[in-house]
Amino acid sequence: MTFNWKKTILIVLDVAIAAYLVLAVTAFNKPAEQAKLCSEVKINISDEVADGFLNAKEVKQLLEHNRLYPLARPMDQIDAREIEEFLRKNPFVETAECYKTQNGRVCIDLKQRTPVVHVMPGSGDNYYLDDLGNILPHTRFASDLLVATGWITQGYAKKHLAPLAAQIVGDKFWRNQTEQVNVLPDGSVELVPRVGEHIVYLGMPIRVEKKLERLRKFYQYGLNKAGWNKYSYISVEFDNQIICKKRKMKKL
Repeated sequence: MTFNWKKTILIVLDVAIAAYLVLAVTAFNKPAEQAKLCSEVKINISDEVADGFLNAKEVKQLLEHNRLYPLARPMDQIDAREIEEFLRKNPFVETAECYKTQNGRVCIDLKQRTPVVHVMPGSGDNYYLDDLGNILPHTRFASDLLVATGWITQGYAKKHLAPLAAQIVGDKFWRNQTEQVNVLPDGSVELVPRVGEHIVYLGMPIRVEKKLERLRKFYQYGLNKAGWNKYSYISVEFDNQIICKKRKMKKL
């Protein structure tokens, strides 16, 4: 029987190469990965400068309270998906993404829901709405936020109040001019302005854009000349007309 040296050498080389690859993966890379700790946590909130209710400090505290803050933890033990899922459960978070980098950094990118109106109906509820009609719990006082009062159910708030508030807040003029929205028992709407001692009656919250544009022109060409305190009640309920009620003059 002839011994096949060539075949034996090839087998030995294959075994050696396989052993080296296993050693390279397990003995070198894995221990290094296990030893690497998270050296920095970067929390980015895309609209933190807006009138939202989240900031990086609060997100850090939320993660710390639930033992999910990754700083100084081994990188291979940090579950980015778990962090994402936890943050997405927060009512003020619209989207959350978390990822790890090779240099030991964990990045958390958030987009928050921004409230557009503070709802304080006669029922005693107290909450916020974003522009999509999502209900956000009341957590802190926001002095510059549009306030809504009156006969407001959560169904009405989501369907009618949210788009109305978004329309007002989305326009610089009306955002600065409108202080309060009041909903009457029949679902119609009044506006309380910041400037002028009058109430604006919109009627039902439909065709709001046209009604506000008609009111804007009346402010510009009517009240600027007649005086902002001449009328006590201004109705833009019906198309192509504005109905005004004069303020009663006080007797001396």
